[in-house]
Amino acid sequence: MDCGNPPGVTSTTQQELFQFLEDRFACAQSCTECARACALRASLVDTDGTEQQELVRRKGIMCAEVCDATCRVLSEQNRLDESGIRIQVEWCRTVCLECAHVFDRHPGAEDGAKAARDCARACSEFLATLN
Repeated sequence: MDCGNPPGVTSTTQQELFQFLEDRFACAQSCTECARACALRASLVDTDGTEQQELVRRKGIMCAEVCDATCRVLSEQNRLDESGIRIQVEWCRTVCLECAHVFDRHPGAEDGAKAARDCARACSEFLATLN
C-alpha cells in the first residue's frame, strides 16, 4: 500500500522531511529574532564609549548581519548545496556564541545574550538534521 506517497517515499522518510523542514524554519526564525535583538543592542551602545562598549557594538552588528544572511539562506530557494548551508549555519552558531559571551559582560544586554544563545541552539538542532 503506497498511502499516497510517490514511489520510494516511505512514511519514515516523510517524517524525516517534515522534521528537517521544521528545524530549518525554527532556525531561520531564531536567526531573525537574534538579528533583531543584536541590532537593537548595538544601536543602544555609545559609539564614543569604552573599548568594551565598542566590542559589544561590533559583535552585535556582526551577529545581526550573520543571522540575517543565515535566515535568507534557510528561507529562500537558493542554489546552495548542503555543504554550503552547513558552513553558513555553523558560522552563524559560532558568531552567536561569541556574541553571547561578549554580551554577558555588558549590563543590560541579557536579552541579546539570550537571543544569541537561543539562535546557536537552533543552529545546532538544525545541523543535527543534516547528519
